[in-house]
Amino acid sequence: MNFILYSGGNTAKNRTLHAALEGLVSARRRRADGRSITYVPFAAAGSDAFYRRFVRRYRPYGFKNFHHFPIDVPFTPDALEKALASDAIYLAGGNTFYFLHHLRRCGLLTRFRDYAAAGGVIAGLSAGAIILTPNIGLAGYPPFDCDRNDIGLKDLRALSLVPFEFFPHYHGRAPLRAALLDYSKRSLNPLVGVADGGGVVVEDGRLEFVGRTELFMGGAHGRLSV
Repeated sequence: MNFILYSGGNTAKNRTLHAALEGLVSARRRRADGRSITYVPFAAAGSDAFYRRFVRRYRPYGFKNFHHFPIDVPFTPDALEKALASDAIYLAGGNTFYFLHHLRRCGLLTRFRDYAAAGGVIAGLSAGAIILTPNIGLAGYPPFDCDRNDIGLKDLRALSLVPFEFFPHYHGRAPLRAALLDYSKRSLNPLVGVADGGGVVVEDGRLEFVGRTELFMGGAHGRLSV
């Protein structure tokens, strides 16, 4: 299966990941009518402007057909089928707890797992990247740098499409590094912290780390790339 996990940040460094997304789609699901991608915002409110920016960002990378698919408002079966027919699905950033709640409520966790197993490419940005992992525990940690769980979500299990947890916007300062080291002592999964402009490309099970990435596991820590 094939995924891209973006840390985020409004930086030209993300172009490496954009090109990787284009490559994953081109190698697997080229369509006669042009490559297609579905944008899934964490919430419908305010998403139109981000969607327009998304179209401008990815059009230079060969994507011709774009689909805006908010999930916290009613959608038609046709809208869902159009999303699942896309060459790629992009899970945007935002509040991870709210996003996961509505993905589960709509039955989309199972549909997106099936989509990935059938060869579809999924990209996630920040919150969207965390949702690709086994659980979203890191979305609420550490207390000084976390999403608020205002929706009261109890079940933090996510798509579990990659075998590690993901911490976006990682800047490497001492308090945050210490917090992630402590978290890694309790987690059953490796934890990857990624600076803005970087990410992880997963292609047929092979991992490529882009930008500054650090691994936390069992209370120990080391660099994966710079």
